[in-house]
Amino acid sequence: MYKVKVENVSKIYDINRNRIQKILSLLTFGTLYKAKPFYALRDIDFEVNSGDTVGILGLNGSGKTTLSDLIAEATVPSKGKIHINGRTSLIAISAGLNNELTGEENIKIKCLMHGLSEKTIEERYDDILEFSELGEFIKQPIKNYSSGMKSRLGFAIAIHTDPDILIVDEALSVGDETFANKCIDRMRDFQKEGKTIFFVSHATGQIRQFCNKAVWVQYGEMKQFGDMKDVVKNYAEFVSQYKNLSHDEQIEYKDKMVEEQMEKSQKLKLPKEHINMSDLAISGVLFLFMLFGIFFQIYSL
Repeated sequence: MYKVKVENVSKIYDINRNRIQKILSLLTFGTLYKAKPFYALRDIDFEVNSGDTVGILGLNGSGKTTLSDLIAEATVPSKGKIHINGRTSLIAISAGLNNELTGEENIKIKCLMHGLSEKTIEERYDDILEFSELGEFIKQPIKNYSSGMKSRLGFAIAIHTDPDILIVDEALSVGDETFANKCIDRMRDFQKEGKTIFFVSHATGQIRQFCNKAVWVQYGEMKQFGDMKDVVKNYAEFVSQYKNLSHDEQIEYKDKMVEEQMEKSQKLKLPKEHINMSDLAISGVLFLFMLFGIFFQIYSL
C-alpha cells in the first residue's frame, strides 16, 4: 500500500504582470490580458511506500520546493491528485513560522495546527526547546533569528509533532554541521520507525547515505524516479558536465531551459479549475462598483 501517490500532478502559475491585469482578464473573460500559464511542474507521477526515504534532486529553479510544498499540502495541485495516507510535516527555513511572534509562541501555534492538544504541547515543550538549542532566544521574536536559528526551531517542532511523512526542504543547508548531524540522527530514528521521508538537498553525498529512492526534477519535468543509486549516478554525471561550463555558459544554459519551459507552458491549456479565488472575489467587487458607477452616471443624466 502506497504512502504517497503523486498522480499526473501539475502546478501552474498565471504570469500576468500584475493583479490589475489578472482582474481585467477575469472581468473580460480573457479578451483583455489573457492568462499566461507557467507550468512550474508538469505531469509529475510517482509512488512512495511506507519506510521509503526519497531524495529530491535538481538545479535551483527546477521545481524541487514546489514539489515538496505540494507533498506537504502547503499548496494544492493545479492538475492531477496527490494521495497521502497519514499526517505530513514540512521542515523548511521559516516554513509556517510567524516572524512577529516569539519562538515560544510559534511552538504553541504550530503544534496546535498539527492537532496536538495544549496538554501534549506542554509535555513536549521542554524537549522541543532542548532539541532546538535556542535557550533564552526562544523568548525573542522570530524576526530577530538567523536563518540557522529558524531552521533549528522548525526542525525541533516538526519532529515532535510525530508526523507520518516528513518533508525536509534544504533545512539542513544552514547552521552548523553538528546540528545537521543531530537532525540526521533523529531522521534515522524515523526511518527505523518505518516513517516516510522526503529529503530535498543539493548534497548528493547526504542523499547517498540517507535515501533509498530519488526523484530528479528538471525545470518542471520529472527527469527520473527510482532506485537512489541509479538516479544519483545520472544526476551527478549531469551536474559534473554543468559545472565544467563557464559561468556565462551556465547562465546561458539556465536561460535556455527556462525559455523552453515557458514555450511549452504557452502551448498547454490552462485548466478551467485553475482560478485564483481571491482575484475572482476582488474582480466581483470591482465589477459591482463599475456597474454602480454606470447606473449613477445614467441616473445623473
